[in-house]
Amino acid sequence: MTNKLNDEVYNIISGKSKVRFGTVIQTIASYLRDGEKSDRTTQNEKHYKNQEAKRLEAYVENHKLWVLNLDFKQYVSEGAEQRVYLKDTEYVIKLNDAIFYNSWYDYLINLLLHNYFFQDTAYELLGFTKENDVLYAVVKQNYVLISQSTDLKTVRLFMESNGFVNNRNNDYVNQELGLIIEDLHDENVLTKNGLLYFIDTVFYIVQ
Repeated sequence: MTNKLNDEVYNIISGKSKVRFGTVIQTIASYLRDGEKSDRTTQNEKHYKNQEAKRLEAYVENHKLWVLNLDFKQYVSEGAEQRVYLKDTEYVIKLNDAIFYNSWYDYLINLLLHNYFFQDTAYELLGFTKENDVLYAVVKQNYVLISQSTDLKTVRLFMESNGFVNNRNNDYVNQELGLIIEDLHDENVLTKNGLLYFIDTVFYIVQ
């Protein structure tokens, strides 16, 4: 089972398999991955990410992926990595500048992994925007109206039943899959009618 899942995760990352809302994300990730082969090994991470952002902006411009009609009056909340706006009663819009990642490519892989593991809260990449010269991804996600507080022990049991071991605080690792998922506290994992909804995840591939 693990080997099959490992293959499926690899195929999703490489764009060989489909995942919910994955087509646009996989296409952009492939574009960035092609550029990464020649650039990343010779540059420090900060400089590389700046150069990568320029390539990404050129792609966004060429493919008309700028989001121009955001309603900033519907502000909900923000964390270190993103701002959240209410779109309507069913969806939220999130702006993320990929600050938790060494590259925009890594952020896009996180979206794909989230959409694979947590399809009920899958991210739909609408495009990108800029504010104060900072590039943001614009994603849409189902709005979850909580019915009770999240018990982190329940989160741990759920993650362990799916092969992820708690290694520190609210972070988990699956060595067989080569994945780390972080920040699963009670604001990022919500509970509705007794079910867990993972709304903000931070996936990394074990190097």
